[in-house]
Amino acid sequence: MTVQHALQNAGTAPWVQTLALLCLCAAYLQGGIGKARNFAGAVAEVRSLGLAPAAPIAAATLVLQLSASALILSGWYRWLGALALAGFTALAALLADRFWAAPPAERQRSANAFFEHWGLVGGMLLVAWHDLGGRHV
Repeated sequence: MTVQHALQNAGTAPWVQTLALLCLCAAYLQGGIGKARNFAGAVAEVRSLGLAPAAPIAAATLVLQLSASALILSGWYRWLGALALAGFTALAALLADRFWAAPPAERQRSANAFFEHWGLVGGMLLVAWHDLGGRHV
């Protein structure tokens, strides 16, 4: 067995996909559970972004984070969960990580968070693409 063949076998093992999907969903699971455990803090976070009505938006956010993650991890309508989290994350990045408007001392941290969020968007789009039968051209 060649090294390439051994790496291909290891890299395509079913547990690798499960781990990868769990890693992609980790921030959303943590966020949803955190919002459920401290709903007042979740409402305050929504208010700090200037969104209203804050309580229903916070509730919808935690439901979205947990339910879309469950879809992805279960494989049931995985593509839908991935697209929902991709859209949510793109919107969240534009609302919460406005590095271009941040004070200079916070600009780098905010820019890093902004582009990390776009990395998650890309990962979720790849999950949806793969689940819908995407093929290389």
